[in-house]
Amino acid sequence: MAKKQASAKPVKKVARKAAPVPARPAKPTASAPEKVAAVKKAPKPSSPVPPRPTRKPPEVVAAPVSETPVSPELQLTQVDEQLVALLNRRASLYLQKMKGVQSPSKIVFSDQDQQQVWGLIDRANQGPLTSAELKTIFRPLLSAGRQRIKNIRVAYLGPAYSFTHQAAVTRFGESADLVPVSTIATVFEEVNRGHVDFGLVPIENSTDGRIVDTLDMFTRLPLRICGEVQVHVHHNLLARCERSEITEIYSKPQALSQCRDWLSKNMPQARLIEVTSTSTAAQLARDKPRAAAVASHQAAIQYDVQIVAECIEDNRNNITRFAVIGDSVAEPTGSDRTAILLQIPHKPGSLSDALEAFRRHKINLTWIESFPLRQPQIGYLFFLDFEGHVSEPRIKRTLKDLEDLPPDRLEVLGSYPRSEPVN
Repeated sequence: MAKKQASAKPVKKVARKAAPVPARPAKPTASAPEKVAAVKKAPKPSSPVPPRPTRKPPEVVAAPVSETPVSPELQLTQVDEQLVALLNRRASLYLQKMKGVQSPSKIVFSDQDQQQVWGLIDRANQGPLTSAELKTIFRPLLSAGRQRIKNIRVAYLGPAYSFTHQAAVTRFGESADLVPVSTIATVFEEVNRGHVDFGLVPIENSTDGRIVDTLDMFTRLPLRICGEVQVHVHHNLLARCERSEITEIYSKPQALSQCRDWLSKNMPQARLIEVTSTSTAAQLARDKPRAAAVASHQAAIQYDVQIVAECIEDNRNNITRFAVIGDSVAEPTGSDRTAILLQIPHKPGSLSDALEAFRRHKINLTWIESFPLRQPQIGYLFFLDFEGHVSEPRIKRTLKDLEDLPPDRLEVLGSYPRSEPVN
C-alpha cells in the first residue's frame, strides 16, 4: 500500500528587485581573415615581468618643509664646522704643493703666495668684513702652513707687544718663532751668527726720519735687506687713573717725539720720562700710581691698562718702515725697491755726478740719507733707496755708471718687494 505523502506547507517567497546592470558595449567581431592576421602577429607569451617602479630624480624631490626655522645659533655652528674642514683642507693642499718644490725654504720666506691671497681678497670681498680684517684672519693661517715646512726663527727689537713685535707678526705670523732682543745691534749679530733665520729692525719713520742705529749696523756687518714691513703707528695714552691725575708719562724717545705737540698741549703738567720701549712704559703705567704711558693698543690689552686718549700722534699718517734682514735674495715681483750704500770722494761735484746716473736712466729715488764717516776719515756715507730690482737692465746700467765714477765704496744692500702700510 503506497504511503501517503505528507503535504508540506507552502513557503512564501519574497521577490527581490535586481539592481540594473549596465549594458556592455558589443565587441566588434572580426572577420575570419582579420582573426588569422591577429593570431600571426601576436607575440609568444613570455614570463610576466613586473613593471619597474618609476623614481623622480633627486633634484626634483621636494625637501620636507621644516615647521620651525633653523635658529641662527645652529646655522653658526654648521658654518663653523664647514670653516674648520675648509681651513684644514687648505693647509693640506699647501703641504701637497710644497712637496714638489726643490727649495721650500726660499718659497717659505717669499711673500708672493701671501700677495696672491691678498689680491684675491681685494677682488672677491663683498663684505661685511673689510679686506684688512680678512687679511688679519688669513695671516696666521698662512704662517701656520709655512711653519710646517720650516721652523722660521726671527729676532726682533723687543720686548713683546712693541711696534716692532707687531711688524714681526704682520710679516711672519704668530706661528713663527719670534725672538725678542734688547738692541738693534743684537738683532744684526743674531742673524750674522746664524742663530736665527731673519731679523726685523726699524729703518725709517715718516715723522722722525732715519733710524741711525740700523743704518750704522749695515756699515758694520755684511747682511742684506730682503724684505720690508710698513706699519701705521698709532700711539695711545695709557693709565689707571684719570687724565687730570697723571704726573709722569713714560715711553721710548721716538714715541714721545712723535706725540710732542699733543703732549705739550694736553698734558703740560706731566713729566716726560724716556724708557727703552713702549711695552716697558705700559708696565710702568700699570704698576706706578699716577703714571701713564705712550704705547700701542696691543700693549694696553696685554698689560691691562686703560686707554685714556687714542691716536695722540701728531702725524695721522705716522708710518714706520721695518727692514727684514738676512742672507736671502728676493725674486723680482715688478714692484720692488733696491737699497745701496755709497761712499764717494769728498770733493765738489761728487754727489751731483752720482745722482746724475739715476736721472740718466730714469730711476726714481725714494730715500736718501747721509751720515758722517768715523774718524779719522773725512766725508759722508750715503744710504739710497730707489724703485726697481737689481736684476733689471736699467738698474744694472745705473750701478755700472756709479762704479765708473769710481766710488770709495758701493754695496748693494738688497732688492725686495715693496709693501703697503698696514694698521
